[in-house]
Amino acid sequence: MGYLEKINSPEDVKKLDESALAELSQELRRFVIECTSKTGGHLSSNLGVVELTVAIHRVFDTSKDRLLFDVGHQSYIHKILTGRRDEFKTLRSMGGIAGFPKPSESIHDAFVAGHASSAISTAYGMALSRTLRGEDYNVIALVGDGALTGGLSYEGLSVAGGSQEPLIIILNDNGMSIAKNVGGMAKYLAKLRMRHSYITFKNAYRKIMKRLGARHIYHLTHRIKQAIKEEIFHCSMFEDMGFHYLGPVDGHNIKQLVSALKIARDAREPVLVHVITKKGAGYKPAEENPDDFHGVGTFDVTTGVIPKSGESFSTVFGREIVSLAEENPSIIAITAAMPLGTGLTEFSKRFPDRFFDVGIAEGHAASMAGGAAKAGMVPVFAVYSTFLQRAYDMLIQDIAMDSGHVVVAVDRAGLVGEDGETHQGVMDVSYLTSIPNMTVWSPSSFAEVRDMLRYAVETETGPVAVRYSKGAEGEYRDGGAEPIKVIREGRDVTLVTYGVMVNEALEAARILEEGGKSVEIIKLGRIKPIDYCPICESVIKTGRLAVLEETLKNGGIGERVASGLLMRGITPKSTRLINLGDRFIPHGSVRELRVMCGIDAASVAKTLDAMIM
Repeated sequence: MGYLEKINSPEDVKKLDESALAELSQELRRFVIECTSKTGGHLSSNLGVVELTVAIHRVFDTSKDRLLFDVGHQSYIHKILTGRRDEFKTLRSMGGIAGFPKPSESIHDAFVAGHASSAISTAYGMALSRTLRGEDYNVIALVGDGALTGGLSYEGLSVAGGSQEPLIIILNDNGMSIAKNVGGMAKYLAKLRMRHSYITFKNAYRKIMKRLGARHIYHLTHRIKQAIKEEIFHCSMFEDMGFHYLGPVDGHNIKQLVSALKIARDAREPVLVHVITKKGAGYKPAEENPDDFHGVGTFDVTTGVIPKSGESFSTVFGREIVSLAEENPSIIAITAAMPLGTGLTEFSKRFPDRFFDVGIAEGHAASMAGGAAKAGMVPVFAVYSTFLQRAYDMLIQDIAMDSGHVVVAVDRAGLVGEDGETHQGVMDVSYLTSIPNMTVWSPSSFAEVRDMLRYAVETETGPVAVRYSKGAEGEYRDGGAEPIKVIREGRDVTLVTYGVMVNEALEAARILEEGGKSVEIIKLGRIKPIDYCPICESVIKTGRLAVLEETLKNGGIGERVASGLLMRGITPKSTRLINLGDRFIPHGSVRELRVMCGIDAASVAKTLDAMIM
């Protein structure tokens, strides 16, 4: 780390001779690859923005200028260059640095950024606030091309471009075709538009025409220019929205990047800098398989071999939906840019005409599913819990109100661990169970995923969600699609739970049994609607109620069960709601987070023991 070991702040990047930047970039790549191989994380996206991030810190001062990421998983190089190099080996570990921008970590992190497509809107809000407050700093949004598959990006582009508020959008294009420039004239014009003289002339011409009151002349020449440009470029979407377009720029040429960013900085108007990068650049395994190295666990740096993960709820879902689709030609599968993560890869190969990846557009996916259901298909929308939040209104308006038979396969429900606050699936219970007409199943085992998914597809008639955890199943392996059942009889306390938390409940019961105390465990297979009869009978017998769940307190099943008993005239001697509380859950391993939040078996046993004493 010849140069990198001397970088303790962005000022050190600015001090380096231009000739040293290429070597610094390679050192950054080696450092990120080595660290990520041990911690896991988002590798290929960060390898693609090394030179771009170095160039940004050559031109801007992110302690004052506001740099927003969309999506935040491309912020690793930024973190290293802003004083967190020595902490980087703690990436995504409990108490270490986060895998996404986090303002509490550093003054250089302008905004939390875990989901896609919002940075342009956020940047515009910051820019107009800066102007209204009479302050002076730059606002830059670094937007991955995948974020442009989300409609919110276009809402932001439309308003920000039309405002003439100075801000800079850097479009990191690593594969999506935005506008294909062809021919020598197109290349010449792209080069011409990169010159300071062009910007200076354009701004001066506009001011002169305005002072002379010759708006009609300006508009005429502008229309002529647009017509010529559209004939050559075939696309002027960004300029039609009000942005001055710069590019395309080689995203791995620091000299070109610095030049473009300086022009954008000095333009004092909305500017979009189109940068072409290669995902996984500089590491052959990631270049050849960028999807595999997008979000990766530990791997062998030398060979690039990623250890095969074992069976998971996602893979079980993926196989079962293929089986169901073989039997039922009305089934279609929808995902929002996550075919691999949600287990739909095999479905996409087997049934390409019935598979739809809509990009990072969860709201569209939900509305599309509602339309497909209305027209007679059986749509299965596979989506991470944390991303389904973005489609809440569509779940209500376009699915539930019409009682459309849409099956929402909610992956990564509950704690997911190292990705932290922005990705923990701890809110879906609250918002799904709040929707009228919605039925919600929560399998505890692989067998239950298969059985409950089949029931949701073949037997349910309205909107239904099947929510399941990340990773592997625990000791509980039973199958079936039972709404509720007593899985362990006891006399001292009733413990209601669902999903994979049944495993913590069983272990807690064994711990207490060693001390002569008896726990009755009731497992909810269906968390909406809830069958209260077995719970009432159990609480009448034990006199005590505890509800264990891996979700937030507000709107959780614990509140529903407690109020449901009261409404039925049953008042336990004591009640405990054991959950994650009312807070955002940071990054760390799932095991560590459960202990921190008091929902692991040992903590649950202590809570129940205190109730019984």
